[in-house]
Amino acid sequence: MSTTYSRPQFRLAPTPTSESRDFWTGGARGELLIARCRDCRRFFHPPGPACFRCRSTNVAPEPVSGLATVAAYTVNRQPWIPGLEPPYIVAMVELDDEPDVRLITNVVNVSLDDIAVGLPVEVFFEDWTDPSGDEDTRVWLPLFRPRSA
Repeated sequence: MSTTYSRPQFRLAPTPTSESRDFWTGGARGELLIARCRDCRRFFHPPGPACFRCRSTNVAPEPVSGLATVAAYTVNRQPWIPGLEPPYIVAMVELDDEPDVRLITNVVNVSLDDIAVGLPVEVFFEDWTDPSGDEDTRVWLPLFRPRSA
């Protein structure tokens, strides 16, 4: 049994850095942008100035498929953030494009009984702007839901 997702009233949105800005704004174009080394061709996250595998600084964000698998999860049942009502699922998802690249995110549109390690999921984005209205603080949060059939 799945549940229908309702956008929360409030989220603690990130403040993008020069290295993470593409990750947080790619959703404007429907793209999940992950840092990729142009020398060893491997993706990595979080984004940084160098590839942690080969130490190359020849890195840039590239779009990935947005398909992933739930690797681990927890159900938050405490009202930690006003406007983000529990229960909700916090998950670590592994990207299909590079399984050792993992993101911490929310998985939505799935019941607490049906969430499971190994669940195939897909990305979608929520557009959030700082309440001040400053466009420089606008981000698109990558969230995941079960893959459509």
